[in-house]
Amino acid sequence: MNKIVLITGATAGIGEACAVKFASAQFDLIITGRRQDRLNTLQSELEKNYGIAVLPLCFDVQDRQSTTSAIENLPERWQKIDVLINNAGLALGKDSFEDADMNDWETMLNSNVHGLLYVSKAVLPFMLARGKGHIINMGSVAGKEVYEKGNVYCASKFAVDAITKAMRIDLLKNNIKVTGIHPGAVETEFSLVRFKGEEATAKAAYDGLTPLTAADIADTVFYCVNLPDHVCINELVITCTQQAGTYYFHKKQ
Repeated sequence: MNKIVLITGATAGIGEACAVKFASAQFDLIITGRRQDRLNTLQSELEKNYGIAVLPLCFDVQDRQSTTSAIENLPERWQKIDVLINNAGLALGKDSFEDADMNDWETMLNSNVHGLLYVSKAVLPFMLARGKGHIINMGSVAGKEVYEKGNVYCASKFAVDAITKAMRIDLLKNNIKVTGIHPGAVETEFSLVRFKGEEATAKAAYDGLTPLTAADIADTVFYCVNLPDHVCINELVITCTQQAGTYYFHKKQ
């Protein structure tokens, strides 16, 4: 029987890349996201290309009730979740603290922090019942160093870092691995969302860089998950070669 991985935010970027990577290795997938059409398309592609089973679940991780209901009511066959990849999250705006939009702040906290908590709490009983599991939390270099105009996005990723470390400690007795992955600049829809559809501004963020790709992060996640049972990578910070930290870049002219 194939192992099962649940991926949040699977309809684009790192989440989608993780779905492809794990499907290609014959994992069955539970994919979640807010866009039913994208979930359906991804399901069809993965099942056709890799011959695995895919269960799409359409909900917003910010909604505690719908998140809990969707996961708690999984068919029994899908409850044997081996890996949870808490990938759903976003950045909104890049404004100085005094100019920032409170709605952006709340959306980031609700998605990046509360959403991760809701999903983890709903999935954990299945792992606890089996006495094993692996949780991957997608953080950021922004959760390691604060940068100008990063304010609440950084705060949300600092929270992810702290929650990941706390989960690792608290779940140690339950034989559940917990890993924090903290990427630097990755070229996905991330910047386009952050700058609210302003394509030129989003693209400029990567000018002069060869940034990481979503597939680079998916490869790293896959490596962490497929280590021997007695090995757990607690955290990894990953940047492209031209980046060191949140604000040190060497951009080519």
